[in-house]
Amino acid sequence: MARPSAWGALVPVVALAAGLLFATSGRTAQGTDLRAGEVTEISALIRERDEAIAAQEVRLAELQRRSELLTAQAAARDGAVAEARAAGERGVPAAGLSAVSGPGLTVVLDDAPRRPDGTLPGNARPDDLVIHQSDVQAVVNAMWAAGATGVSVMDQRLIATSAVRCVGNTLLLQGRTYSPPFKISAVVDAAAVRQQLAASPQIIVFREVVDAYGLTYEVRERPEVELPAYDGPLALQYAAAG
Repeated sequence: MARPSAWGALVPVVALAAGLLFATSGRTAQGTDLRAGEVTEISALIRERDEAIAAQEVRLAELQRRSELLTAQAAARDGAVAEARAAGERGVPAAGLSAVSGPGLTVVLDDAPRRPDGTLPGNARPDDLVIHQSDVQAVVNAMWAAGATGVSVMDQRLIATSAVRCVGNTLLLQGRTYSPPFKISAVVDAAAVRQQLAASPQIIVFREVVDAYGLTYEVRERPEVELPAYDGPLALQYAAAG
């Protein structure tokens, strides 16, 4: 009898290993895409992060209340502390640390609606159909240029160190993530904002995309806009020597 070749001896081993691999993959996936687990894990991490931030915000508010109480008690006994406290309170409105209200305006930005068949309109690219960081920032800049007393994005008050960033099609602002539609509000002269928006090169280009692909761009004048005080951390996280 002829001796079996080395390849002939290995064929059953390879077949057995392949079978075990397929069986293991089938049991692990249970008939679903294995990558779905990665998406679920990322979503869970985002939810956990948001919950942790919310808990920290509650703790921060409590510490701020205690700090204000202790400062008031010290000011009652020490004239120098009282003077420093008064000077600080005079700067609170300009720093965005107190709530403001008055006539103003709200701008709403949203992605283009998805087609049922998943196709893209005309010669559009996927990036053409979503709101970008530059779109939100252009609206915020127009409000500040119009002399806004205060500006908020998604009901979060902006201050000098606030940064508006987009991650994918979500907005990252002061540690929290938001999905569109994005709402930007300001206590401001509405007519002045409309002039700034009309003159903004970024908004001019954005409005062309709005008209072409159906994104949302709504400017709503409001008789009363209420903006909350900024209640986040005030310390800079990063600094570089000039």
